[in-house]
Amino acid sequence: MLTTDKLSRFTRCIKPFYIGLVLLALTSTHQVFAQAPRQRVDQLSDEDVMNFYKRGQSSGLTEAQIEQAAMSQGYTLDDIAKMRKRINDLRTRQTIPQSQTQTSGYRGRTLPDDISRRIDSLPTTEGRRDTTKKLKVFGASLFENANLSFEPNLRIATPRSYIVGPDDEIRVDIAGASTGDFDLKVTPDGTVKVPNLPPIFVAGLTVEQAEQRIITRLRQGGYQGLGQPGSGTTANVTLTNIRSIRVTLVGEVVHPGTYTISSLGTAFNALYLAGGPNPETGSFRKINIIRGNRVIRTIDLYDFILRADQRDNIRLQDQDVIRVADYETRVELTGEVRRPAIFEMLPGETLKNLLSYAGGFGDDAYRASITLRRNTSRERRIVTITEDQLANFMPQRGDKYFVGKILERYENRVQIAGAVMRPGDYALEPGLETVKQLVERAEGLRKDAFTNRATILRERADMDRENLSFDLGKLLRGEISDITLQRQDSLTVLSIRDLREEYYVIVEGAVNKPDTIPFVNNLSVADLIAQAGGFQEGAKPSLIEVSRRIRQDSSGIRPTVLDIYRFAIDRNLQISPLDSSSRNSAGFQLQPFDIVYVRTSANYEAQRQVNVSGEVMQPGNYAIFSREERISDIIKRAGGLKPEAYLAGARILRKGEVIGNDLRNVLTDPGAEENLLLQDGDTLVIARRSEIVSIQGGVLNPSAVSFKSDYKFGDYISEAGGYTDNARKSKAYVIYPNGRKDRTHKFLFFTSRPEVEPGSTVVVPFKPLDNNKLTPAERIGIFSLLATVSIALINVLVR
Repeated sequence: MLTTDKLSRFTRCIKPFYIGLVLLALTSTHQVFAQAPRQRVDQLSDEDVMNFYKRGQSSGLTEAQIEQAAMSQGYTLDDIAKMRKRINDLRTRQTIPQSQTQTSGYRGRTLPDDISRRIDSLPTTEGRRDTTKKLKVFGASLFENANLSFEPNLRIATPRSYIVGPDDEIRVDIAGASTGDFDLKVTPDGTVKVPNLPPIFVAGLTVEQAEQRIITRLRQGGYQGLGQPGSGTTANVTLTNIRSIRVTLVGEVVHPGTYTISSLGTAFNALYLAGGPNPETGSFRKINIIRGNRVIRTIDLYDFILRADQRDNIRLQDQDVIRVADYETRVELTGEVRRPAIFEMLPGETLKNLLSYAGGFGDDAYRASITLRRNTSRERRIVTITEDQLANFMPQRGDKYFVGKILERYENRVQIAGAVMRPGDYALEPGLETVKQLVERAEGLRKDAFTNRATILRERADMDRENLSFDLGKLLRGEISDITLQRQDSLTVLSIRDLREEYYVIVEGAVNKPDTIPFVNNLSVADLIAQAGGFQEGAKPSLIEVSRRIRQDSSGIRPTVLDIYRFAIDRNLQISPLDSSSRNSAGFQLQPFDIVYVRTSANYEAQRQVNVSGEVMQPGNYAIFSREERISDIIKRAGGLKPEAYLAGARILRKGEVIGNDLRNVLTDPGAEENLLLQDGDTLVIARRSEIVSIQGGVLNPSAVSFKSDYKFGDYISEAGGYTDNARKSKAYVIYPNGRKDRTHKFLFFTSRPEVEPGSTVVVPFKPLDNNKLTPAERIGIFSLLATVSIALINVLVR
């Protein structure tokens, strides 16, 4: 009798199909089966098939009874598979809800749920910057990379050499004249169960061997000719879900122990889970895979790191043991190599192999020799290894090799710089051995070359430098002998520009772009003004001055320090002289350091304006009409004052600062001193009469109160609550709305307080803080000291 735990997934899914077949076999009233007890499924109509399907859903028979009844009526596994296919097709066409059916289909491979995870996988240290300066063991970073876990790829074709074991799931697809599919799970005793067939033992077989055994049993169970040529029926056996296996890692690994991996897992996958070999003690080149107490493979991780060779990354089997041995020989290689590190060496490997592990020499490496520091039984010793010894020199445990850097020197370099066509470094070689040959190799001198003198900077034997000067022009003409060059010589050919100041001319004044311009020959005044963007609108072309330095030496002291030339230039830049010293104006050329001045017309002036705001008839901006225009004039131009204007509170601001001024008399008396001349940017504010007086500073309640014509200074102080204890009463003052100020006056015992007008601000200053005042404790201390001193003096006098 079949038990539930041994039914395959296929058997559970086709339960309704079996029920329909049994009803088909047992229903004597059905006309079709009354005629032929072994009538084939393909002879049934779609209506009959659907009726059988619906009856099967309501049947209460067990699966064992369904199988027994179907087989007793002569139905084979082929008939059962055809019936299932017919029902599937009808259900698809009639859109039967999926929840009412159970079908078997391929589910993508998934990892078993009990797979081990790496201990330090969360959080990962990937991406952190290593700030330690300790030399790394080559290969240790391989298993520290979280992005390189070596997990098996489940989306691959079924490996034909895969060994089947318990918990594996095998799918059998039958196509052709007969169809069907079975999902078979390998039981703990190593068998799979196909319905109506004895268990098939597949554990320990490869997938290919298991396929042949299953097909043979299916052929015996009703699939005639299955898998045989010409039968028209084929079978495909694939591995669906895979089992897990347990492997043990011992020896010098970071986290030794037993790990659960998938049956497709490899040796590198298991090593990654255990953290890889211990960088301090473990070997990266002697990792044994032990199966059945026998070493079946020895892994050398250098093959994978350096050549991506995965031949040793074999698939593991259950109960495999991976043992990481202790390293035997490790050496250090530092200096000018591509991968400085600590490397593990195997017997028979040479220093040349070590260099290949390090990526070879660096670009600046000194290859002639390598320095070795080797441990002896008592101390260390230095060994120099030449390039010829690399292939045969055998490293030993604890060796430290250092590859130096080549010197910043050239064995055959000479240099040429300055006024030549191609300055730079050149090789000292046959055909380039003298100064003349070096100049020719540099494609000759530039036109600005100063040939009267050239210099060679030469390195002596003691590394000091010396300077050799000579006439380059005579040398090139053959008037003096050529000079033989030596290694590291540097020839410098000066330019005539190197021996003088940088030439320039200056143009300033009423031009659009005043500037300092590099001097060029044959430059006229008109050319310079054109380069400066031409004249400004207010320029006076009829007066151009040029100041020139006195360059000629004389025996005496001249009364003048400059030469001045004056010209007249029209808007078309046509020049004419203004005095006898500048008569040759047409041919006048500028010289280095000349300064050209373009004057501004005396009557030309840009508009200047003032702003009038407040209680005037026409507030706004006004241009200053004349140099004599005053405040009263601008008020008249603004249409005069409005009736509510308060002239006593009018303010004039110049450059943002309030000018204290009383403008009450300016309209009636234009000659009053308060009637100031206007300047560009002035602002005149005519305010309304303010009915407020503000009291600030050393009063008990600083506030603003209404103006009262019968109030005096003291009355407003009383309105603010009176003076504070630290108020400076004698320094109180009033700020009037027009910006003027008036302070308190004191004479003998008489105090005169300023008047308060509407809009004024009364200010009472505070007394300054006395930070040097003694505290009570300090006073007591001083008195005690004085008393003690006094008593001492009395005692001295009495004696």
